[in-house]
Amino acid sequence: MQWFSPTLATQLATLALAFVLCTIIGYERQRRQKSAGLRTHALVGMGSALFTIVSAYGFDPALNADGRLDPSRIAAQIVSGIGFLGGGVIFVKRGSVSGLTTAASIWISAAVGMACGAGMPTVAIFATVLDLLAMYVLTIWGRRVSLARDDEGIVAVVYRGGRGILRVLLEQAAASGYDVRLESSQDVTKSDGKPRVEVRIRVVGRGKSIEPLLERIMGMRGVASVRTVAEED
Repeated sequence: MQWFSPTLATQLATLALAFVLCTIIGYERQRRQKSAGLRTHALVGMGSALFTIVSAYGFDPALNADGRLDPSRIAAQIVSGIGFLGGGVIFVKRGSVSGLTTAASIWISAAVGMACGAGMPTVAIFATVLDLLAMYVLTIWGRRVSLARDDEGIVAVVYRGGRGILRVLLEQAAASGYDVRLESSQDVTKSDGKPRVEVRIRVVGRGKSIEPLLERIMGMRGVASVRTVAEED
């Protein structure tokens, strides 16, 4: 066991840098109230950096003169492990997918941490800057591109009956600038006796995507499922 080594200062500095950069990445997710925020990104970045540092420096004393060390093995395992962690924040509800951007953010946090641990701070900082550009600038650009056309679709929503959810849903949609028209409504109560209603509404986003509205509806209390349906259905 060696408490202090000639590379200790470098190792601690790279670990701290990974913490700072990945906290910055996580801050953007936290502001948007996503499931993985400051703590998750900071821990992912530090963990990746620590694994890389251990891979690069930790096994040197155990090697003899003819020993060979392959640090890329640890890096490959980090990439595999982060895939499972990122998959945990992706949710699919009746064809609607959410959490992909957060999963990609966790993935880039791991890469930034690995770059720090590998002694590549400039690359790690530049990657963090590019991540922030993607999250902020490309988001604004994407919204402007969407303004070129109206997004329209029929949405099927299943919710608990007797709670006034449909009224709140229509009010929120209209307040957000969407044109909404009720197409049909039917009782879909199951054998458990809890009242459930399925409504189909036509949503038109004037110069904007209807996806943000679908995500908002999915987050409403009492809503069981949200999905888009084809015209012929």
